[in-house]
Parts: sequence; C-alpha cells; structure tokens
Amino acid sequence: MRSNFIAGISVLLATVPCWAGTLPAGNADRGKELYESRCGACHSLDDNRVGPAHHGVYGRQAGRAKDYEYSKAVASSKVIWTEATLNRWLTNPEQLIPGQKMGYSVPDPQDRADVIAYLKRAAGGPDKK
Repeated sequence: MRSNFIAGISVLLATVPCWAGTLPAGNADRGKELYESRCGACHSLDDNRVGPAHHGVYGRQAGRAKDYEYSKAVASSKVIWTEATLNRWLTNPEQLIPGQKMGYSVPDPQDRADVIAYLKRAAGGPDKK
C-alpha cells in the first residue's frame, strides 16, 4: 500500500511542470511580430494607449507604468511581471488578477512564450530589431 502511494506521488510530481504552466523556449523575433499584430491595437512599448506601455514591463510590478490609469485590481496588485506571471496573465488575465480590465488572452503556449521573450528583450531598452 505504501509503495503504491509513493509511486502515485512520484507520478504526480513528475507531471507538475505540465500543469504548473511551464513554457517552451520563446523566440523574441516571432514575439515581436505577434505583439505588433495582436497587442498593438491596445499597447505599445513606449506609449500608453487603451492599455499601458510595455517598455520595461518585464521585472516591473503590475500597475506601475507611468501616466496610465489602471483598474483598482491591477493598481493594488502585488504581481511582479516575470515569465511565470506573464504566462498566467496571457493565459487568463481575470484568473490572475480578478477585476482587471483586459479582455484578451493568448491561448497558444508557444505564442505566449514568444511574446514573453520579446517583452523580456525589450525590458532593457528600446527594441532595436
């Protein structure tokens, strides 16, 4: 009985990355194309639009882009934008921060990984590519 329990736990732990939201390797160049085509209507790296500017978003606390009026939910959030939190956000924004106002998600894991790779690259300065 004990060995069955341990075997079951081992299988469960081995599958954790699958349901914990791990991402494939991202391609920042493809991410830039996806960002411009899917996110560009509401976001820009450098300018606030319907959504906040994303320059430097990677590593920043949610709700802190200069001169942007966030929802109370995002403004009071303690979320730091990392690969894991951006993945969760792009998968289902409302699940990560209930009461937020973004009505868009990115269902494909590779697309999310690519957009996140682009945002990571752009965090250090204006995107040169």
